[in-house]
Amino acid sequence: MRKYEDSYRHKGLRKKLVEGIREKGITDERVLEAINAIPRHFFLDSAFEERAYEDKAFPIAQDQTISQPYTVAYQSELLQVQPHQKVLEIGTGSAYQACVLAEMGAQVYTIERQKPLFDAVKKFSFKQKYPNIKFFYGDGYEGLPTYAPFDRVIVTAAAPAIPEKLIAQLRTGGMMVIPVGDKPVQCMIRLTKLEDGTTRREDFNNFSFVPMLAGKNV
Repeated sequence: MRKYEDSYRHKGLRKKLVEGIREKGITDERVLEAINAIPRHFFLDSAFEERAYEDKAFPIAQDQTISQPYTVAYQSELLQVQPHQKVLEIGTGSAYQACVLAEMGAQVYTIERQKPLFDAVKKFSFKQKYPNIKFFYGDGYEGLPTYAPFDRVIVTAAAPAIPEKLIAQLRTGGMMVIPVGDKPVQCMIRLTKLEDGTTRREDFNNFSFVPMLAGKNV
């Protein structure tokens, strides 16, 4: 079994990473503090440990990626999550983004469609630090209607269009942050649900995500 250690060197590299993210324009101190608190090298294959604090995406199992820390910070800042809010995350992946949100005090409900990734996260000992994360194996396009409504929804894969079922599971006044587009580069969008059930849309920077796929993959 892999032994996890968070050394002074790791902490120093993490602090340097956070300063780099700050220089790129992230201003939410709660987001920066969460990233500084979480050992990103725990979430990567040991072969990548020496590079874990580069501001880059890296491959994980099932042809997926752990997002670039700046991207995680950017989505987290747009989400404007507050302590104790219910957040639905589509695309658990390595669980790094879920842990960032949990570190910020959110109640996180996260869905993964890839069974091997879901099983790997279940065995990941670091997640025990965050009892405020609930993990689900399922289809992200369906969301989690049983647990709705949610204060926030975050999608960590590129959707060709905004999934209506996820909007339906958002509380009035709630926000969704989602990269939208079927090209190699997608636009990061924030939707705010209004009292009449419609949404107000804000477009932000472009990013590149793996595609959001329907169904479950065993």
